[in-house]
Amino acid sequence: MTMSGDETGSHIARGGKAIYGAPLGILMLQARFPRIPGDMGNAGTWPFPVLYRVVSGASPDRVVMKGAQGLLPDFIAAGRELISLGAEAITTNCGFLALFQRELSAALDVPVATSALMQVPWVQATLPQAKRVGIVTVSAQSLTPAHLTGAGVPLDTPIAGTEHGREFFRVLIGAEKDDMDVDLARQDVVDAALALVAQHPDIGAIVLECTNMPPYAAAVQAATGLPVHDIYSMISWFHAGLRPRRFG
Repeated sequence: MTMSGDETGSHIARGGKAIYGAPLGILMLQARFPRIPGDMGNAGTWPFPVLYRVVSGASPDRVVMKGAQGLLPDFIAAGRELISLGAEAITTNCGFLALFQRELSAALDVPVATSALMQVPWVQATLPQAKRVGIVTVSAQSLTPAHLTGAGVPLDTPIAGTEHGREFFRVLIGAEKDDMDVDLARQDVVDAALALVAQHPDIGAIVLECTNMPPYAAAVQAATGLPVHDIYSMISWFHAGLRPRRFG
């Protein structure tokens, strides 16, 4: 909605959308695990309104472990629905949907940012020449070269996953539980980051692939002493372009 004025001082409100004041649309997986504050799927995470659309059939197992096979048309349809409601840009709540970055960008007539992994080249540009970015993901074994290529990530980027932990992977992918031990989940993410840094001492910053990891980003930063970037940092930047701050 826009407002325009004339010489008489009157203002005209202009429409064309179903919903106003929430320019960012988020395509959600169909899941049942808890979404605590900081999780992308918890609306209270965001300091600005967002629009959500759950993509039916897009379970974490199907998207992460099975390459989201057959789901592209569903994500395109859901993205178009969000745009019809008023979304001016689209993102997703799974970093593995970097597989669809090019296809969604081609099909949706708004900016699209599918994955926190898209930050890797940006973060790399900030680091000293001898340092590089490392990735912590929910499942290292499932993060393929196709995912990395979709997000513009170098194929030799170091990666560590949480699949050998006690809680995080099991709740999100394995059992899809209704409850979660937050302390154990946090420790799984921290342990993966520590293992990554121990194996690759040249890492100068970490990008968290999983959109359920931002609640633990501060713990990862404290444990590693490195800058940590995630979907929260990326979407905050993305949204800032949609609604730049007005000064003065």
